[in-house]
Amino acid sequence: MGSNDIEKTAIVMRESAHRGISMKEYRKCAREMLEFVEKSPSCFHAAANMKERLKAQGFEELKETEDWKPEAGKGYCVTRNDSSLIAFRLPEETRGIPGFHIAASHSDSPCFKLKESPEKSVEGHYVTLNTEKYGAMILSSWMDRALSVAGRVAVQGKDGIETRLVNLDKDLLVIPNLAIHMNRDMNNGVEYNPQVDMLPLFAEQEGEKKSGGLLKAVAKAAGCKREDILGHDLFLYVREKGRILGENGEFVLSPRLDDLQCAFSSFRAFETVGPGRYINVCAVFDNEEVGSASRQGADSTFLEDVLWRIAESLGADRSGYLKLLAGSFLLSADNAHAVHPNHPEKADPTNRPYLNGGIVIKYHGGQKYITDGVTAARLKALCRKAGVPFQTYANRSDMAGGSTLGNISAAHVSVPGADLGLPQLAMHSAVETAGVRDTLCAVELLRTFYGE
Repeated sequence: MGSNDIEKTAIVMRESAHRGISMKEYRKCAREMLEFVEKSPSCFHAAANMKERLKAQGFEELKETEDWKPEAGKGYCVTRNDSSLIAFRLPEETRGIPGFHIAASHSDSPCFKLKESPEKSVEGHYVTLNTEKYGAMILSSWMDRALSVAGRVAVQGKDGIETRLVNLDKDLLVIPNLAIHMNRDMNNGVEYNPQVDMLPLFAEQEGEKKSGGLLKAVAKAAGCKREDILGHDLFLYVREKGRILGENGEFVLSPRLDDLQCAFSSFRAFETVGPGRYINVCAVFDNEEVGSASRQGADSTFLEDVLWRIAESLGADRSGYLKLLAGSFLLSADNAHAVHPNHPEKADPTNRPYLNGGIVIKYHGGQKYITDGVTAARLKALCRKAGVPFQTYANRSDMAGGSTLGNISAAHVSVPGADLGLPQLAMHSAVETAGVRDTLCAVELLRTFYGE
């Protein structure tokens, strides 16, 4: 297939698939997604926002430390580590359930994490914060931007240790670049040292006394005393608000699109679809950006534990549970690389997704994505049923790509599945770019999936 054929196919696919949906509807969904991202400056906030929305709609929160007695037709959610959430809804008829329909995404994004005792004096004049990288990010994109701090703290409460969300919610920090006059190689490729170049400026130091103000501000936001804070998981986040841009408002620019765009899409679809034939499951994991190997990541037993407890509550034994898994399907939703306008040569010759071209079906010969011929066929059939355009993605054969949570989850819960994403540019930048149409495409696809 030549480049002209590819371009014609992409145009026809976009035009045919988007009939009947106005740009007003696409933008409305995109703005809802941007509002969700803005309210989710950390993985903890993302999970809390979804949980509170579900509870407001009548979903019951379950605790892993308690017995579960879910009822037919009702919805439930459970969190682990405050940062991962699994929600599920049972069918009205619990006899003869064919399996689980699972959509999985992740709540975390690449950023900087505050270390313990974070404040650092510089020559008695400045106070910077000691941070470390969380995930692989484009370091330069974090420089010269207004930043703030959000996450959770562990505090001493009346009944023991409790966690509280915090968001300092102000223009608080900046990571200043080194002037071009002091580094003439700045535009010729600079390797940044995270311990030297990427520490954020926090305050002006007064005399010999360091500020100490950061954890005081965190304590105030948490509604406790500084001495009550016994631990924290605090991250830097970009203060820039997401926005719609482009000549005709066709693009989205926002922090944390990877992977809150997919998390929003799967959650939005899940919350708007009632009970179906399958047990519908929306799983949002933490720690994907650092390999998923945590008790709340996709490489944990979290999903397996929840699915087993659901099956057990319905009276299934081990054999019955395995039958449910055999009839299940997993959609792993994590964003995909679009063809870059300045570097189209970086994309695969024939699998070339574009912004606003619809969802992306992701393939990998080394099984970093779980899509195969049969599961791709099922996903394409779902797209056609939903009236949603699809594109395909594969790495160039001479370039290594990233991984995601589909194959990791399937290693614990052996169900057939496929990897999909939404096309974006500048993945792992502090601010990323996507298409304004694509979020609604994912929502409609996942609604169809949950409605089967």
